[in-house]
Amino acid sequence: MATTGTCRFCNTQLKHTFADLGMSPVSNANIKEENLKSVEHFYPLHTYVCDNCFLVQLEQFQTRDDIFNDDYAYFSSFSKSWLEHVRNYSLMMMERFDFDNDSLVVELASNDGYLLKNFVEKNIPVLGVEPAENCAEAARGIGVRTVVRFFGVDTATELTAEGFRANLLVGNNVLAHVPDINDFVAGQKIILADSGVITIEFPHLMRLMEHNQFDTIYHEHFSYLSLLTVEKIYAAHGLVIFDVDELPTHGGSLRIYARHDSDEARVVTARVEELRQREIEAGLTKIPTYTAFSEQVKEAKRKLLTFLIEAKRAGKSIVGYGAPAKGNTLLNYCGIRNDFLDYTVDLSPHKQGRYLPGTHLPIRSPESIAETKPDYLLILPWNLKDEIMEQMAEIRSWGGQFVVPIPEVRVYP
Repeated sequence: MATTGTCRFCNTQLKHTFADLGMSPVSNANIKEENLKSVEHFYPLHTYVCDNCFLVQLEQFQTRDDIFNDDYAYFSSFSKSWLEHVRNYSLMMMERFDFDNDSLVVELASNDGYLLKNFVEKNIPVLGVEPAENCAEAARGIGVRTVVRFFGVDTATELTAEGFRANLLVGNNVLAHVPDINDFVAGQKIILADSGVITIEFPHLMRLMEHNQFDTIYHEHFSYLSLLTVEKIYAAHGLVIFDVDELPTHGGSLRIYARHDSDEARVVTARVEELRQREIEAGLTKIPTYTAFSEQVKEAKRKLLTFLIEAKRAGKSIVGYGAPAKGNTLLNYCGIRNDFLDYTVDLSPHKQGRYLPGTHLPIRSPESIAETKPDYLLILPWNLKDEIMEQMAEIRSWGGQFVVPIPEVRVYP
């Protein structure tokens, strides 16, 4: 495990708090009923910002093997909007860069094959690199070639020796999840073909701060990233970010495009310079910008608890929708248990029948909502609120309403 106190990228001593969310269990560690009375481990959820490279980061308290084990609960294919997002991405990549059956697409943290299956359909060779065996097994079941490994320099060297060089190297929502970010990016340099392209998507730190998305802080997310910082990290490993897209996913994300620094055929676009300048103007090169975030977090907690207290005093029933990692951060930080929520529901059968870590709220199937007819449905994966409100529109038939907690409490009829 990593030592505490120094930046995981540049090794500078960490001195400044970004947000301190107290003690929290590992967010995706949903509990089986037979383990409800077992000891549950809580760890500090305290983020720091480096005053040299401005990387916002958590200390590491669990090994990657503890988090991404064979019982890993997150499967990407249970969100219709996310599947649509990656399908559109895949088609765009094929059109923009002319990938064909002589190309190789490699995805890092490929999960259940949710993305690579789009390339398989077009007869483009793929390789998924996925640390969780249960996710890899699901991917193989739909024809996506997958190896079970953590990615870094060692894995990249081994795969390159086996003849794998990526024409397109993809990583969606994984850059924040790696404890050794230098090893992870250095591995990308090794496996990338000479004229290959890297695309990496990650939640945008500037949006996290702007929209008060503190619940995206949890133990699987070791790093919280801006373009300014990611440029420094990639440059340190001989890679150049030549383009960037701003995306609506996960409350506001970036997709960076990177290449070898020797591949000058791909010029750096104006979008990179424009976003870099906006981040500077937003104060992302000044420590006070980061340290001011803590008060926003505290006020969001106060507003949510005020709403819930008033609703319960009025005799209203409230249930949750979703069992995402971000929801567990929100519930544990705010101290929301069965005194406020009766239960939560989730589409994924891998989560149903279990209990949320820390709060021990039961996770049921969405059918339970029609049976109990709650007054309010608290949407924990707020980034999917439109999809969920459409899916659960039936609650309006008995006067039920939707509640979205981030960036602040809002009730939708």
